[in-house]
Amino acid sequence: MRAAALRNGMVGLLLSGVLVSAAEARTLDTAYGEVEVTGTPDRVVTLYEGALDASLAAGVTPLGAVTTRGGDNVAEYVDAHLGGERPAIMGVVREINIEAVLEQRPDLILAPARLSEEQYQLLSQIAPTIVPPTQPLAPDNWKVEARLYGDALNRQDAIEDAISAVDQRAAELASALDEADVGGNAFLVRWMPGGPMVMSKNLFAAGLLAQVGLTVEDAGLVGEGGVHSDILSLENLSQVDGDWLFLATLNDDGQEALASARQSRAFTRLDVVQREQVVPVNGQLWTSANGPLAAQAILDDIDAALLP
Repeated sequence: MRAAALRNGMVGLLLSGVLVSAAEARTLDTAYGEVEVTGTPDRVVTLYEGALDASLAAGVTPLGAVTTRGGDNVAEYVDAHLGGERPAIMGVVREINIEAVLEQRPDLILAPARLSEEQYQLLSQIAPTIVPPTQPLAPDNWKVEARLYGDALNRQDAIEDAISAVDQRAAELASALDEADVGGNAFLVRWMPGGPMVMSKNLFAAGLLAQVGLTVEDAGLVGEGGVHSDILSLENLSQVDGDWLFLATLNDDGQEALASARQSRAFTRLDVVQREQVVPVNGQLWTSANGPLAAQAILDDIDAALLP
C-alpha cells in the first residue's frame, strides 16, 4: 500500500508540474505566426521604442534597446524610469545589430511591427521574438502593442494598470481643461532642418490631444494612411494657424531651423503666435515614442502648457 501511495504521489507531482508548465506557456499571435513563450522572461531585449516603454511600464528593465529617432541613446523621457541601469544599445530600429543582441543572451526579444522577415528569422534563432501584427494607422495602436508585449513578459496586470492610469489621467485633464474653458483645435507640427511637416491626426500624441478635448487637424495635408505631410514653405504656414500649435523638434538641427523661422514675418504674423499659444515639445517624445510612460509624459506637457 505504501508503494502504491508513493506511485500515486509521484504521478500527482508530475501531473502538477505539467499543469503548471502549461499555465506558464503562452501562445502569442504575432506578425510571423504563433510564438510560444514560457514563464516570466527576465533577460529581455527591446528593438523598438514602444517595446522599451511597455517593458519599463511592466517593471522590466531590458538588457538592450535601440536609439530614439534623431538621437544616439534612448529617449530622454525614459531616463526617469531606468534608475541606475541602462540598456546596451542594439543599433537603430531600422538597422539592428544582430551580434549585439546575441551578446545579451536574451530569453525574449520584443521587436517592431515592421521588422523584416530576414531579421526575424535571425532573431528568432536567438530567442522567441515578438513582432506585433501591422495595423492601420490609429491613435490607440499603442494599447494593442503594449498588451501583446505585456503578455510576452507575463506581466499582463501591470500593463493593464499602466493603460488604465493613462486613460484616467487623460479624463481628469479633459475635465480640468473644460472647467478652465480651454479648448479649440490644434495642429502638431514637426520642424525639420528643411522646414515644417504637419503630423497625422492618427498618431499617438495626436490621439492624446484629442482625448483631453482638443480637435486635432491636419489641414488636409496628410494623405490617407500617411504619417506626415510634405515639408511646407514658410509662406504656407497659415494653413496650420489654429487655436494651438504644438511644435516638435528632434534634435539641435531642428531647433536651430525653428529658431530661424521664428524670426520670419510669415511665422510671427500667425494668429496662434500672436496669442502666444505655440507649444514647443520634444519631438523624440511627441512624434517618435509611444507607450504608457510616453503617454504620461505627453499629458504632463499638455497640462503644463494649457493649465499654467
